[in-house]
Amino acid sequence: MLSNENTITPRAELKLIETVGFPDYALIDSGNGRKLERFGSVIVDRPEPQALWTPNAERDWKKAHAVFAGDDDEDKGRWRIDKPVPESWPVKIGDVTMLCRLASFRHMGLFPEQYPHWQWMLQRIAEKRGEPARVLNLFAYTGAASLIAAAAGANVTHVDASKKAIAWAKENQAASGLASAPIRWLLDDAAKFVAREVRRGKTYDIILVDPPKFGRGPDGEVWDLFTSLPPFMKDCAALLAPEASLVLTVYAIRASALAFEQLCREVLAGKGGTFTAGELAIREEHGTRAVPTSLYTRWSDR
Repeated sequence: MLSNENTITPRAELKLIETVGFPDYALIDSGNGRKLERFGSVIVDRPEPQALWTPNAERDWKKAHAVFAGDDDEDKGRWRIDKPVPESWPVKIGDVTMLCRLASFRHMGLFPEQYPHWQWMLQRIAEKRGEPARVLNLFAYTGAASLIAAAAGANVTHVDASKKAIAWAKENQAASGLASAPIRWLLDDAAKFVAREVRRGKTYDIILVDPPKFGRGPDGEVWDLFTSLPPFMKDCAALLAPEASLVLTVYAIRASALAFEQLCREVLAGKGGTFTAGELAIREEHGTRAVPTSLYTRWSDR
């Protein structure tokens, strides 16, 4: 008989956080390695390798304006336009307007599964007393989180290595009527920026980290998630103000939420606070199934 003396009680349960979207976004159906989504007025059919099941309603898929056709690898393929699609169109998220496009690598300029993180961030901003919350958004892409935070009254530092992404984010700022919002738009390598901020003694109340698996900075700096993230997260931990919060989201294959939760516990050791870790998923608007999208760890010193 096997002994159970090596059984270990886990420190925390991994938690699934789901969203059914918001008025301007819905996951209509999924299956056969695809997902059918509505972004504002446009319906798109995109690859989703983890949708292993059978779609619910075949007729719904004929409503798609555009289909991303090609290899399941997101670096290959292109959009097939079946119905007229504007070059860009608005998608509302509360008080913020994001301009979506049929971008390369099957992206739309918006990751709706992040909606629960944005709500969580707004709660942290609302809890801040005294001066406005200082929010640092790293690998910030087209600025959804930055604009949502700024609309809620936070002072935001937005960092991304892509000039195109920052230009897109500024278009979203204009579309949202937030031209005077306190946002610093920085074209920079996130790791170098964070290291400089540590040397300057800067602190932030909320830090959002949404790194790619691989990437390059504006001067050719190389980012590899599994080797670059640990020292990067140590620097992020050094930037946390008292009673701060941090969220890490990872879109990585062959990885576990447990791995990133344990990294965050290591770099935040001694700070106390509470951790939540697990997966983000989007639930079908009229179904019982959810498509997993990414891994996350949240920490809050409150």
